[in-house]
Amino acid sequence: MGILAFLILGLIAGAIAKAVLPGRQGGGWVITLVVGVVGAILGGWIGSLIFGGGLADFFDLRTWLLSILGAVIVLLIYGAIAGRRTRA
Repeated sequence: MGILAFLILGLIAGAIAKAVLPGRQGGGWVITLVVGVVGAILGGWIGSLIFGGGLADFFDLRTWLLSILGAVIVLLIYGAIAGRRTRA
């Protein structure tokens, strides 16, 4: 998968993760892109550990599910860190 496809995958996965999680998450599209790309990397790593294969093709369902799962995890961690910082 190329860099541009990975960025598009990250942006869409981050947007889906923001839509799935309840509440209001801060950040604009840049934060969504970063969360999605980091989440896609994390999801690929988790997929390689559990299933023996990470992110394959752009149109593979496993790639999308792992990327969204990773983005949700990263978004939860980001929300915990950003929420703690704003309350202080």
